[in-house]
Amino acid sequence: MTEKKSAWQSPWVIAWVAMVVVFFTMNMIMIYLAIDNNPGLVVDDFYERGEDYEENMLKRQARFPGWVMKVDLPKKIEVGHPVICQYSVKDKDGNPISRDDVIFYAYRPADARQDFSLPMKQVAPGIYQAEVSFPLKGAWDTLVSIKNGEDEYNTPKRIGVGIDWVP
Repeated sequence: MTEKKSAWQSPWVIAWVAMVVVFFTMNMIMIYLAIDNNPGLVVDDFYERGEDYEENMLKRQARFPGWVMKVDLPKKIEVGHPVICQYSVKDKDGNPISRDDVIFYAYRPADARQDFSLPMKQVAPGIYQAEVSFPLKGAWDTLVSIKNGEDEYNTPKRIGVGIDWVP
């Protein structure tokens, strides 16, 4: 009588299981990288903005005033329901910064036609707010922009609308 061998002793079964494990592992890595990295948004004037990028970036970094900037949005955002986006900006000593030109931008990575922007109103020294309503469910990239003379400083934040989102 022949003894029955386990399927786990076959190199074919081991190879197939290994391929499935590698497949799922690579997919999980790709999902993580897609959520955690730059969304790859493209601006219309990319060439002009990219000219002398390094030189301009070094100049901007040398002039950076050391501000502490923070964007606050609710953890749970529903489609079509307005929420308050709050932005705070302070200098390196903790004093509030007041500027007239603070803008909230919302970018839809999957559809640039859904992008929008809103001016933010100052509600207290160094505190700005805007009432925002997102038209579609899913991932959104937000950015609050504040100007200091000719320089512009941005604070990004990725959010999820209508879904349970863990940033």
